[in-house]
Amino acid sequence: MTTESIVALLIAYLLGSIPSSVWIGKSFFKVDVREEGSGNAGATNTIRVLGWKAGVPVLIIDVLKGWLAVSLTLLYDFGFADPQQLTLFRIGLAAAAVLGHIFPVYIGFRGGKGVATLLGIGIALYPLAVWLVLAVFILLLILFRIVSLASIFASISFPFFVIFVFAPGSDALVWLSIAVGVFVPLTHYSNIKRLLRGKEKAFSFRKSSPKK
Repeated sequence: MTTESIVALLIAYLLGSIPSSVWIGKSFFKVDVREEGSGNAGATNTIRVLGWKAGVPVLIIDVLKGWLAVSLTLLYDFGFADPQQLTLFRIGLAAAAVLGHIFPVYIGFRGGKGVATLLGIGIALYPLAVWLVLAVFILLLILFRIVSLASIFASISFPFFVIFVFAPGSDALVWLSIAVGVFVPLTHYSNIKRLLRGKEKAFSFRKSSPKK
């Protein structure tokens, strides 16, 4: 692996590490979202704790950092002559970004679950399948109003769309989609336990007031 590739992986990790929910919460509301609500440093908990004005920018930033990490290959020619090698490298950049989101270096390695960042990665690597997955997420969220449930089943649907609908032509992308379908439910283990007990909180679409 070249020095440029290693630097790009580090940049992808640092991009993923940007703790938008924590920085926005502390800077504008004097609140660390990791100490409130579900304790998760993500857009959903930010909306729950601080309202939509804080949550929407967090969501956008978290999606963008996943997309930007994978798109580093558009900004610099890393010299991969084999398209499969380039795909594997982009998957490596994606993994580094997700790792950064979950274990962000800037705030003591205590981050979120990486769903929004995975969405940005999906837009970069699976520009068609990701919209069907997003449709599944939105439909389930409207029907059940439980973000964790919608996230889990949307992620499980992802490899099915990739394999049976779009056939990306790359074994690496197929395996990545399967990994996402396994990874997201694993990160929602505590949510699954609450779902089984009927104690998972429903999401409110009504305008919420930021916590003072």
